[in-house]
Amino acid sequence: MIELPLIVNVLTGEVSAAKLTLKQWELLIRQAQASMLAGTLCYRLDGASIPSQALRHFQSARIHSDKQFNDLLWEIRQLKQVAAELGLPLILLKGAAYVASDYAAAKGRFFSDIDLLVQKQHIPETEKKLMAHGWVSSLQNTYDQYYYRKWMHEIPPLRHVFRGSVIDLHHNILPLTSKVCPNADLLIEAAVSVGDSPLIRVLQLPDMIIHSAAHLFYDGELNHGLRDLVDLDSLLGNSSEDVAMLVVERAYELGLQRSIFYAFRYLHMILRTPISAGALERIRQAAPSGYGLRLMDFLFLRALMPEHSSCGDRWSGVARWLLYVRSHWLKMPWYLLLPHLSRKAWLRLLGKEKH
Repeated sequence: MIELPLIVNVLTGEVSAAKLTLKQWELLIRQAQASMLAGTLCYRLDGASIPSQALRHFQSARIHSDKQFNDLLWEIRQLKQVAAELGLPLILLKGAAYVASDYAAAKGRFFSDIDLLVQKQHIPETEKKLMAHGWVSSLQNTYDQYYYRKWMHEIPPLRHVFRGSVIDLHHNILPLTSKVCPNADLLIEAAVSVGDSPLIRVLQLPDMIIHSAAHLFYDGELNHGLRDLVDLDSLLGNSSEDVAMLVVERAYELGLQRSIFYAFRYLHMILRTPISAGALERIRQAAPSGYGLRLMDFLFLRALMPEHSSCGDRWSGVARWLLYVRSHWLKMPWYLLLPHLSRKAWLRLLGKEKH
């Protein structure tokens, strides 16, 4: 177990913010900015005696996150009209779902895009309707268009021509080529309405948690991994019942139990998230074997920390790189992956694609 950084100890209450020195406050700010948790920390520390030198940084982050929150609410209202014209439900994912559900995970969080889920057969008509409302594909590369639409779980991003908001339109939560790709219909059928429109929906809470975990532990870009882990910690606190056990049983049904094993393990080890003994015992069956688990601990306990010089050791960069390679191996078989990576590398050499 590596030494946990200051930001983790403040989040868990292991270190009291009231007892921090100015030098520690400066370090906390840097770690929070690196992990995109400055806005979240501002809400968590609300009422604490934050020195004025640090307060302005946290207040600035809170103002920025509040604006993004309100902007996202406005975009969701526009999507109500899209859904009404389609006569089809639009399922909000990740950050947009947290906002629409008014979950604590949305408070202070930064948002980059709007993730939507529809059934695969409804992708063409949904894309056309979104285009009619101003969202158009920003990806002009013919090969990338083919790659997304043939193999991925989403189409290329759609950017609004005036507002600049970006929609990622999904038909599944993991690529179709993944070693484990869940039945999206099970997720869609269990989705629940939010707000005043029956056609704007979110995944039920256990599925929302499973999606967040699958995204975190399948994605090779873990530079905001701690933020995503904090999201999971917050989501698990949104129900008075043993939601952890519901998550475990649903994960086995969807075939995503390994992601939940990792999520519960590192939530418990890093953020000290309370998870019922029954849920931990049930999900333990999904653990990798001895040396595999030791390797994953070595990698994830480093890669989930903020990308800041105070939060890692000499192995942190290697851990992130190995998990990036692992993510490609999980998402696509080698006979598809190697030609894809070769083509991308060739296009970059020709200067036809940005890194």
